[in-house]
Amino acid sequence: MPRTIPALAVTALILSSTPGAVARQGRASPHESVSGTVDGAQLTIVYGRPSMRGRTIFGGLVPYDRVWCPGADEATTLSSTRDLALGNLTVPAGPHTIWILPTGDQWTLIVSKDASGFHTQYHPSQDLGRLPVLKRELSTPVEVLTFGIVRDPTAGGSIVMSWEKTEISARFSVVQ
Repeated sequence: MPRTIPALAVTALILSSTPGAVARQGRASPHESVSGTVDGAQLTIVYGRPSMRGRTIFGGLVPYDRVWCPGADEATTLSSTRDLALGNLTVPAGPHTIWILPTGDQWTLIVSKDASGFHTQYHPSQDLGRLPVLKRELSTPVEVLTFGIVRDPTAGGSIVMSWEKTEISARFSVVQ
């Protein structure tokens, strides 16, 4: 049964959310997928959804200055039916794993050529490219890691991730 993910910001429009990979018995972090159609491209993000559970996430559980897979268990994947432009990076259609390099001030999104993998097995040789993301502090903590695909009213959109008191976003456009 489809579930709605809460809005990540007042101006954000989350296009749709559907249950993701079947949760295996005993997983601490349920798996979800969020999908949306933007400018004719169907995008899907599949990820494990860990919870804060009273822990300090960024700068604690997720150390700064070390590549991190945003999620749990299998590596988080971004799939698109069309090529995407994330900043100056062209991401071919198909599945790619995504990673993040958090620092005290600037965060970087890493898109990998790997179509799948495990969240602790990052292969830098498979980097398709890296781009800085916008980061902002949230006034209210987000207990469970949440992704969204947000459509811009004029063209393109953003991939948004929020957890703890941090939200990051990466703008994209669909390559025509």
